[in-house]
Amino acid sequence: MLVDTHCHLDFETFSKELDDVVDRAHQAGVARMITISTLVRDMDKLFDITERFEDVYCSVGTHPSSSHDENDTTAEKLLEFAKNPKVVAIGEVGLDYHYDDATPAEQKRNFHEHIVAARESLLPLVIHTRDADNDTRDILVEETKKGRFPFILHSFSSGDELAQTALELGGYISFSGILTFKNAENVRQIAKTVPIERVLVETDSPYLAPVPFRGKTNEPSFVKQTALVLADVLGVPFDEIAKHTTENAYRIFSKMK
Repeated sequence: MLVDTHCHLDFETFSKELDDVVDRAHQAGVARMITISTLVRDMDKLFDITERFEDVYCSVGTHPSSSHDENDTTAEKLLEFAKNPKVVAIGEVGLDYHYDDATPAEQKRNFHEHIVAARESLLPLVIHTRDADNDTRDILVEETKKGRFPFILHSFSSGDELAQTALELGGYISFSGILTFKNAENVRQIAKTVPIERVLVETDSPYLAPVPFRGKTNEPSFVKQTALVLADVLGVPFDEIAKHTTENAYRIFSKMK
């Protein structure tokens, strides 16, 4: 059994074949999927999906690149949505300096509000970070001093220093199809340093399809390929990776049945 801890089933890409996408995931041994929020105003779409599929859960949050567009996202608003039994996480949130859709100040304000919600709800914070390792690390260290909160560095592609800081602070690290890319040897080397009880797998679908599906629309069933590569990188049987990543998913997403 596997858990796809990060996908985007509400995206238009899946609208015409969502039943088939979820069915293929089940056939591939994916028992649970978490469809991740990028805009709080779209929560009705996520709730429709989680009500439609018993094995699909969701998060609530504003993506860093949309923090200028949803500058009214507050911890209070997030906590209100988090009362829904299918909401098992806060985010995705974080810092993305690759694009300039939102200023660093807007992204940091958004990040801090989500951390407050994660700390109060004890739901894990799903963190997106791109070209922002230093600021992400500084915020995690600063906020942890105010009180610990559960968090995940999702679709990990950052450097070793951020990975080690996250682990020291009790965080989890999730690997997507990036782990399988030819030019991602640095990610595979970092994966070897992550304790097996802190590792997760995801697709981030419809993006980042793993090898050998590059060029295709990614979907939750493909998470098995990432898990297979992770098993190879760590030198353990696939069944062991499936067991640990699933147990880890239920531990960190403790609200998920």
